[in-house]
Amino acid sequence: MQSFFYAKIMGYWISKFLFWLGGWKIQGQVPDHLHKAVMIAAPHTSNWDFVWARAAFFILKVPVRYTIKKEFMRFPLGPILRGLGAIAIDRNPTGKKKISMVDAMVRLFDKRKKLVVLVTPEGTRSYAKEWKTGFYRVAEGAGVPILLGFLDYKKKIAGVSEKVIYTNGDIEAQIEEIKDFYRSISGKFPEKGVL
Repeated sequence: MQSFFYAKIMGYWISKFLFWLGGWKIQGQVPDHLHKAVMIAAPHTSNWDFVWARAAFFILKVPVRYTIKKEFMRFPLGPILRGLGAIAIDRNPTGKKKISMVDAMVRLFDKRKKLVVLVTPEGTRSYAKEWKTGFYRVAEGAGVPILLGFLDYKKKIAGVSEKVIYTNGDIEAQIEEIKDFYRSISGKFPEKGVL
């Protein structure tokens, strides 16, 4: 936890410099009253997405976390990954039977008072015909809203939409509503986008 605290301070100033150098701007903010949420980030078309998104969330002072297999959290990578917001995911908490990724993430929300987890709905940087629905099922199972994070490479704007999605069970209609927001956002490689 301490490594994440120091990374936030250093990350903020390094990110401000990086945004200034790259000509990027920040737009939006996570509402103060939301302590738990699934933050989706789209379109995800490049490895650079992580760099700019991580920098944006340091600047916005949003303690966004992302999940990673618990095996990767060992020394020497563990402290570095934790400092960048990684949180271990354990799909076999009892040692008897594996649980789904969705159930494992819902458990993370159940254990914490505050948690914003970043998820890429495409699940890959390559072209994917459809979005994966895990992010929606996690939000639904944990009873938390979905926030819309974005990187617009054309306009050089990174941020969070004002739109907050509360799941209502109509997964197809709500995912279409979310995709509609992202249709005006340009990824680094737009041809790899799903929309």
